Amino acid sequence: MNYSARHRRKQGEQIYQVICLMFFFIHDIYGQLQYSILEEMKRGSVIGNVAKDLGLNVNELANRKFQLVSQANKQYVNANLENGDIFVAERIDRETLCGIKVNCFLNLEAVIENPLNFYTITIEIQDVNDNSPIFSKKHFDLEISEVTLPGAHFALGNAQDPDLGTNSIQSYTLSGNGNFGLGEKITTDGIKYPEIILEKSLDREKQSFYELILTALDGGNPQKSSTATIKIIVLDFNDNLPMFTQDTYRIRLYENAAIGSLVIQLNATDEDEGSNAQIAYSFSHISDDACQLFSIDPLNGEITVLGDLDYETSDTYEMTVEAKDGGGHVTHCKVSIQVMDVNDNAPNITMKSLLTSIPENSLLGTVIALLNVRDLDSGMNSEVVCHISDTLAFQLIPSSSSYYKLVTAASMDRERNPSYNVTIQCMDSGSPPLSTNRTFQLNISDVNDNAPVFEKMNYILYIGENNQPGTSIHHVHATDLDCDENGKITYSILNSNVENIPVSSYISINSITGVIYAQRSFDYEQLREFQFQVMAKDSGSPPLSSNVTVRICIIDKNDNAPKILYPSADTEGSALFEFIPHSAEKGYLVTKVIAVDADSGHNAWLSYHLLQVPDPSLFIIGQYTGEIRIGQDLQDTDTLRQKIVVLVKDNGVPSLSCTVLVHLVVAENFQQAVPEIRKQPNMSNNSSNITFYLVVSIAFISILFIATVLITLVLKSRKSNNPTTYGAYSRNVYPQFTLGCPSEISDTSLPFPFSYDVCVTLDSKQNEIAYLKPVQNVPTENLIDTNEPIAVNDSPNNELTSVNIVQQAQPNGEWRFSQAQRPGPSGAQPAEEAGVWPNNQFETERLQAMILASANEAAEGTSGLGGGTGTMGLSARYGPQFTLQHVPDYRQNVYIPGSTLTPTNAGGKRDGKGGGNKKKSGKKDKK
Repeated sequence: MNYSARHRRKQGEQIYQVICLMFFFIHDIYGQLQYSILEEMKRGSVIGNVAKDLGLNVNELANRKFQLVSQANKQYVNANLENGDIFVAERIDRETLCGIKVNCFLNLEAVIENPLNFYTITIEIQDVNDNSPIFSKKHFDLEISEVTLPGAHFALGNAQDPDLGTNSIQSYTLSGNGNFGLGEKITTDGIKYPEIILEKSLDREKQSFYELILTALDGGNPQKSSTATIKIIVLDFNDNLPMFTQDTYRIRLYENAAIGSLVIQLNATDEDEGSNAQIAYSFSHISDDACQLFSIDPLNGEITVLGDLDYETSDTYEMTVEAKDGGGHVTHCKVSIQVMDVNDNAPNITMKSLLTSIPENSLLGTVIALLNVRDLDSGMNSEVVCHISDTLAFQLIPSSSSYYKLVTAASMDRERNPSYNVTIQCMDSGSPPLSTNRTFQLNISDVNDNAPVFEKMNYILYIGENNQPGTSIHHVHATDLDCDENGKITYSILNSNVENIPVSSYISINSITGVIYAQRSFDYEQLREFQFQVMAKDSGSPPLSSNVTVRICIIDKNDNAPKILYPSADTEGSALFEFIPHSAEKGYLVTKVIAVDADSGHNAWLSYHLLQVPDPSLFIIGQYTGEIRIGQDLQDTDTLRQKIVVLVKDNGVPSLSCTVLVHLVVAENFQQAVPEIRKQPNMSNNSSNITFYLVVSIAFISILFIATVLITLVLKSRKSNNPTTYGAYSRNVYPQFTLGCPSEISDTSLPFPFSYDVCVTLDSKQNEIAYLKPVQNVPTENLIDTNEPIAVNDSPNNELTSVNIVQQAQPNGEWRFSQAQRPGPSGAQPAEEAGVWPNNQFETERLQAMILASANEAAEGTSGLGGGTGTMGLSARYGPQFTLQHVPDYRQNVYIPGSTLTPTNAGGKRDGKGGGNKKKSGKKDKK
């Protein structure tokens, strides 16, 4: 019977080996491979070729990062990426790997990327006869009563062999003797326990001690064995053996059982009495691991927990318990302890592939990391769910049961988030659940996606004229949100022209710092403002840039002295005179000194002073109008000829000035003044031709009168048809005041605030004198007082004369301009003392038209009016000498007392430099 069972078992094992060999060549259609190998194979032994079995190209294994992942603590198997073979990397001991399990498998996972694939590889470890049988004891002591009848069985401790099948223990042998034989007891689990069978009755008096050799043999090839010594002591009568209630005890125990907790209490019974019934318990066979974890009380048979259990280390423990009575009889039972899992292991996160940096223009779905998540627990305790906490920029996608891909879920922007701290949390389904966090930093690398940005939308810079070349004007600054070379900015000036001159001849810029320098000295009178564009460009690839408009305004300085238009230096040599009748009363307008200043603002605010006058009480001068009036009624005894010196100075710091000599003649009629006039050195000496010149003068005066009437009619008609010609001077001249470049202030000349009648006279010498008589005498009031002495230049000898000038008075905070209230040229102030501008718009415009027409005709050489001594026409006060044809157009030099601003003419248009409208004739004259 024993032989038949052994034969059937051997046939079953052979069939199993054949099936395993067949599985060695089968490739599962679900991506699984199974191999079968023998344990204890040498390192480097080839198991199989995964490239061939999986249908992969050997050359792609390394590029696609093929790797084997083992669930065991050691990497027993490795892959050769050059030929696709998998080979034994570490010694494989089936008994160490699987213990007492019949089937032993080594599970591997093959991972390959690009594209990502997973394969399961199962390697069956077959047993070889590498272990010899081992007895739990080297010596067995038996005490047999002499009254024991032949045929009695005495159990011995069995031997253990970790090998399986035929490689395990197959038989026992006992050394020859005449009293004892060998038998076997087979339990329900198939375990063989050797027994000594008493074949003959014992006689203690003949022999009280026997020593036998028990040998355990396995079925391997070559066969291995182990021996134990049996010492038999013959005792007196003890005929009952201890008995357990069952052969095998099976217990389930949770791995978190506390040390000292009870596992089971064994109870064996013996029908004998006295010492023969006293039973002692002990482990007859127990593994080293179990010996460290369990203990048994020899008196009561309680098995308790001695150490910490771990389901992940071992889930099954088996031990043999021996019960021995006082008479030496022994019985055995098997205790099998099944360790139950509890959730005591948190998930383990392993990074298989990780990127530490990605560019900010990475596409959505870019793979950042490949994660492997494992939980050593089993069942629900090993089911793991992972997610990303506190960020929406990334997404965790499961790829298989234990692998996850971390990909981008939103666009990256380094300027907003230069780096991310990504935290991955994995939690199992145990109770209570356990979790593991894994945090890593992902840096976002920069790409050139931001153009430089200037601090301002545009720049308005101010620089005083007469600056030194190379002067630093301003520092423009741009920022770039990019970093390194993408954020390194260089500055340059875009090519453009200012009055057909390259802007690079005016300014330059430091390409690194952005500092703008003046390349030349600026002249406010030549160039009021100009603008250009500065480009800021980064060093990225491709580079990005942005432009900003820079507007440079030249600030005026007081570098031009006033220039007297009337009386001019040209006409002064010809001894023109101002005619004053004896009937003139106090306040009578004698003449008006007209001066201009090429500067602007305060620097062009002119004041007039009498420097030399024979009788200070006889004449007064409007400090801001330049009008010379009679200060008291004339007496008959007053001198017919007067000579006064007028000083004109500006309001700059330091102040500049000039002087002019004015000749006055007091007479009741023109013939009365002739003798005085003849005394002047500029009178004509050709008295013999008086008659001839008289006729010519009368004819010329007639022509001039007709021409004057025609010109007046034409100008009136033109003004009515073209109201924009002069209408802009009378309606809303100063609608607003703005802070800006000086060129933003109107340079349009404003009409005089007075109306004049034109008077023409003729003397016997055919010398004509013309003057303008004011329609009404409007008193003026000085808006500033003069107490401060200033050096001026007297024109005859170029000597400096001290003149008292008063500090500027506090401006009236309530001044306003109506549409008809407009300041006059060269800083003219209101004609009335109360500071109100004349409201006679019609008279003002008529005078303006007449003066401009006369000036234009004189400039063109077509005027019929006399232009110098000996000709008939307007006096030099408002005659051709006042045509502005040899001086610049100073209409823009209008100053409002009490303000640092110059009013802006809404009707004027800027020229190419933004300086306002200029008459071309004025520019030519200045040149």
